[in-house]
Amino acid sequence: MARKRKGRDISGWLVIDKPAGLTSTAVVNKVRWAMQAKKAGHAGTLDPEATGLLAVALGEATKTVPYITDALKAYEFTVRLGQSTNTDDAEGEVIAQSDARPTDDDIKDALSGFVGDIMQVPPQFSAVKIDGERAYKRARDGEEMEIEARPLWVEELLLTDRPDADTAVLEMTCGKGGYVRSIARDLGAALGCHGHVVSLRRLWSGPFDLDGALTMDEVEKLAQDPALDAHLRPLEVGLADLPCVTCPAESAVRLRNGNPALVLASGVEYGDECWAAMDGEAVAVGRYKSGELHPSRVFVR
Repeated sequence: MARKRKGRDISGWLVIDKPAGLTSTAVVNKVRWAMQAKKAGHAGTLDPEATGLLAVALGEATKTVPYITDALKAYEFTVRLGQSTNTDDAEGEVIAQSDARPTDDDIKDALSGFVGDIMQVPPQFSAVKIDGERAYKRARDGEEMEIEARPLWVEELLLTDRPDADTAVLEMTCGKGGYVRSIARDLGAALGCHGHVVSLRRLWSGPFDLDGALTMDEVEKLAQDPALDAHLRPLEVGLADLPCVTCPAESAVRLRNGNPALVLASGVEYGDECWAAMDGEAVAVGRYKSGELHPSRVFVR
């Protein structure tokens, strides 16, 4: 008989402004403890030294994580020009240097090559798997790997500040799977001067932004206090990018049991992925076909 997981049956999203020095997993574990929740996860890893938005899903909201992971997200990051490191950030060892420094116009011209559908090679120190093992583990052992390039959609990439000749501040909006460190590395290579990331901050991800986000100090201060629940955002926020259909009570019962059911839909076409709501509460996610929703995920409250 399976052991019953301890904790509260609480569902929703807690938006965190992650500090530098903590892993995303450490943040999730602290939030789960503070909320006394049975289950928690996050929608997109931030490197330990990165800061900014980390959306933590609790309970049934974990079933909506893929929709946030797949959504557009925005980053502000600072690039140190003139140096490459083995980690493509300031934590690594400098492996190449150059006295060349591009002008602002040089940078702006080069950025156009990183917008749209691009192919990107993840950093050697990254969590991608090579023959079943994380790349960063092999890189720590001194191994240099051939990592296959991966597609990335970049919606926008702008130069927003140039504090000095060695430094450029950029803002990028991109899709799933983007490595900001790779952008800095490849931009430096395109400019002929080398480059690496010295700071990175996620500004927003899908429907979530930093407005009203909690710091980890605030989470600890309110830990296991009912006042923390007031900061919880509805599970349904994670479904903001999907169309919504409505269902009567009898259909909700069928959907929650994993069966197709009649729904009321407007502006939804055959085969569209959407979510069904009863009285504004999410019941299931699935495909709309001939007046019915065929569920792929159901929410149990």
